[in-house]
Amino acid sequence: MPFKKYLFAGLLVWTPLVITVWVLTWLVGMMDGVFLSAASQVLPTDVLASMRAITGLGVVLVFLTLLITGALVSNVVGRFVMRYWDKLFTHIPVVKSIYTSVKKVSDTLFASNGNAFRQALLVQYPRAGVWTVAFQTGAPTGEVADKLAGDFVSVYVPTTPNPTSGFFLMVPRDEVKFLDLSVDEALTYVISMGAVSPTNSSEH
Repeated sequence: MPFKKYLFAGLLVWTPLVITVWVLTWLVGMMDGVFLSAASQVLPTDVLASMRAITGLGVVLVFLTLLITGALVSNVVGRFVMRYWDKLFTHIPVVKSIYTSVKKVSDTLFASNGNAFRQALLVQYPRAGVWTVAFQTGAPTGEVADKLAGDFVSVYVPTTPNPTSGFFLMVPRDEVKFLDLSVDEALTYVISMGAVSPTNSSEH
């Protein structure tokens, strides 16, 4: 029936657009909320009220803050301040464990020369014979590596359709299959629950 055909054609057009707009709106609202919450500690109420009326202000200010901070810590003085900053936070009980852990993770993920999430692969999970897409995050080190016999890789197995949650596994290297897919293509495949094949995603 033409009616059914047109209905599904309309869904194909509007569904990704609506979801994209919804996600972006949520991100903008979250950043605005974070900025205004922090600004409420130092700015008067009337100034905050006028700032709340400007949608997206938090995104712009967060972007500028990140840009300016990155520029400042890229010179000698900035690096000295960061060393002092790190030293201060690593001497505060409770805060020390949280700050150190998060900093190590962020340094690993965002370092330009790092290998985290640079390689997509296939692993057998949750049991042998069942395969899923995963991402290499590195390799076991220290005591963990000493306790494991052989060559292992650390991998992150994302959940579907929300890849921000998942499972951390250490798998023997000879039991994984490395893929030629880019990380973006592999993520698209995971998020779409296999509906969008890597071949189709690379064509666009």
